[in-house]
Amino acid sequence: MTAPALPAALAPAPLRFGALEIDVPVVLAPMAGITNTAFRRLCREYGAGLYVSEMITSRALVERNQATMRLIRHHESETPRSIQLYGVDPKTVADAVRIIVDEDHADHIDLNFGCPVPKVTRRGGGAALPWKTTLFREIVEGAVQAAGDLPLTVKMRKGIDSDHLTYLEAGRIAEGAGVAAMALHARTAAEFYSGEADWSAIATLKETITSVPVLGNGDIWSADDALRMVAETGCDGVVVGRGCLGRPWLFGDLAAAFRDPEGKSGERAKAMPGLGEVATAFRRHAELLVEFFEDENRGCRDVRKHVGWYFKGYPVGGDTRAALATASSLDEIDELLATLDLTAPYPGAAAEGQRGRAGRPKRPALPQGWLESREMALEARAELTEGEADTSGG
Repeated sequence: MTAPALPAALAPAPLRFGALEIDVPVVLAPMAGITNTAFRRLCREYGAGLYVSEMITSRALVERNQATMRLIRHHESETPRSIQLYGVDPKTVADAVRIIVDEDHADHIDLNFGCPVPKVTRRGGGAALPWKTTLFREIVEGAVQAAGDLPLTVKMRKGIDSDHLTYLEAGRIAEGAGVAAMALHARTAAEFYSGEADWSAIATLKETITSVPVLGNGDIWSADDALRMVAETGCDGVVVGRGCLGRPWLFGDLAAAFRDPEGKSGERAKAMPGLGEVATAFRRHAELLVEFFEDENRGCRDVRKHVGWYFKGYPVGGDTRAALATASSLDEIDELLATLDLTAPYPGAAAEGQRGRAGRPKRPALPQGWLESREMALEARAELTEGEADTSGG
């Protein structure tokens, strides 16, 4: 399959976040319960780029929550190491950044201002927070200062809803605070993952922010989509989330596309794995999860959520899918995979396209009175901090 050629003039250079250089301008988006070290390692085995941890709650890190300390671990093969932080209190976020820097947990830190999940936004975090401009500025400035020479970036959404857009002002504030780059998921919190991402917003942000890289996120299901996003928006790189679910080889496609943007090789290779290759990847994922959790039963339970994504479009019957989604050991998984027709070819369009739950547009959950002002009283800040979740994910 031939991918669309990207003119050399539009081809993004390697990403540079401060002193950190990423040779292929592709970033794995943080996804709660997904982008643990097992999945990051698997994706890295297929491609190149920057692979970011699950969202880590700053308060949980500062309090050294046991589950959180496990989530920030990186395998020795992971280079560079990247951690995403979430928080609503400038001091706590800065303290969390200092822990990462002082204890050498990562080579790059990203701050989450894009999560649309109600348990995060109702506490004023994620995509809700940039509405409070002073609070946003204090968090970003404090984090940049605490990070020192370690590159720190931000990821955000267009805003809370179409009437409360924040991305341009937040982008200017973050640029002024000294972030190394910023990424925009081109949807509002109200849109969740529904409809189509508004790539024109990425182009507008890129035109507005001139001193640091701007990355685009939203609706990248293939390498062709990534090239098209760069061509249409001028962004410096792409952030890939749901498109890689059950398809870690997408990062190989992306690396090939960006390394040959003009299509000089003619027929650019695209991964079209048969069922045998998919089964091998699924088994490898399960194995890595067992290693990560140091518990075979827990690792096999965790891979269950990936069954539907891996085998989308392939001739795998409902009974087998259900059995894989209840397997509790690697031996059991092996027995089930052995019953498949591993010679079955790539099914084409049936295995491609959107994956993961899109959801429907809905009114974001916000703290009471959140939209009444762009500022926050000190007592309101204290309440916000007290209500911050002390566990990671989102």
